[in-house]
Amino acid sequence: MRILLSTVSSDSHTWNLVFLQLLLEEAGHEVVNLGSCVPDELLIETARREQPDAIVISSVNGHGHLDGARLIRAVRADRAVSSIPAMIGGKLGIRGSDNIEHARGLMDAGFDAVFTEGGDPALLNEWLAALIPTRSAPELLPAAEGGR
Repeated sequence: MRILLSTVSSDSHTWNLVFLQLLLEEAGHEVVNLGSCVPDELLIETARREQPDAIVISSVNGHGHLDGARLIRAVRADRAVSSIPAMIGGKLGIRGSDNIEHARGLMDAGFDAVFTEGGDPALLNEWLAALIPTRSAPELLPAAEGGR
C-alpha cells in the first residue's frame, strides 16, 4: 500500500514520523512522509497527486483533536480525495488518559480510525491490512480434452 504520512499543521515533532515510517515500511508499505507542520492544503494537494491507499496522521503536541478534526473535514470535502481511508493517532489532547474522549469527535469529523496515546503500534498495521481487499485465487479452468 502507498501511505501518506503527516502530522497536523501545528505539530513540529518528527521522531514520531520517523518511527511510523519505519514501522510501515517494515510491513511492506510505500510511505510518502510529508514531515511536520504540514498545512491542510499541502496534505490535500499531495493526496490528490499521489492517490495514496490511506492517510496516516500522527499527533504528539496535544492538539490532534483540534487540528485533526479540521484537517479531516477538509479532506472529506474534497471530492478527489474524500474516499481515501484516514486515521489519526498519538497524543490527541492534553488531558492524559481522558484524551480518549476525543476519539468519538474525530470519528464523527470523518476519520476511519483513531488510535490514542499509549496504544499498541501493531494496531496500525492491522487496521491497514483490513483495508486491503481480499483477493480471490484465479479460477482454475479444466484442462482441454485431448491432452496438451
